[in-house]
Amino acid sequence: MTTTSAKLLKLALPLVKNHGFTQEVLSLSALSLPTPLANPLPDASVTALFGPGDDACRTLVHAWLDDARRRMKEESTEKMGMGDVLKARLKSNEPVLEHLPEAFALLASSPLLPLLLLPVDPAPIIKHTAQVSNQACWIAHGDVQESSWYTRRATISAIYLAAELHQLTSPKTAPAFLDLLLENAEHAGKALDETAFFCELCLEELERDCKEFWGV
Repeated sequence: MTTTSAKLLKLALPLVKNHGFTQEVLSLSALSLPTPLANPLPDASVTALFGPGDDACRTLVHAWLDDARRRMKEESTEKMGMGDVLKARLKSNEPVLEHLPEAFALLASSPLLPLLLLPVDPAPIIKHTAQVSNQACWIAHGDVQESSWYTRRATISAIYLAAELHQLTSPKTAPAFLDLLLENAEHAGKALDETAFFCELCLEELERDCKEFWGV
């Protein structure tokens, strides 16, 4: 990624709250430069910098997730336990919560297949939660022995996956749901059921997008 692309992505992040994970956000980011452009970036420039169509939007989603993990580390304190760390990460979703289903649907769709035949691939979301888990374990349990590190990380990843997906439909109860899973780690298996729900959520979001795009 070029320096220009990275700079514009950083400027685009605060715009997501009002405009979603869209090409429009990338276009408008040019107006926030230290020396702003007179007009938003044209579509051709957005494509050249960030990729065509949904690829540009996926780039924006990844940048937002990377920034959220960065803030996890920067805003953490030594006294924070695992619950505090994960709740802080969930809270960072709140300003853009209404846009996250569409963002996750974008990540879970394949750019290699025709729009109407897109499979739902949970792998990018699982990778996202694994990265959150890894960061959270370093913050809250930096002294964990190597033999237990991977087991702990896998458990936290499953718990966070379930809590984040729960947040999409019930934001107010997400912290309590997270506490329940952390207090009863064996309940982390529920994350498997939440993954099935996630796939259904993505399909519904993609179906709506298709109807809006094709007018069917």
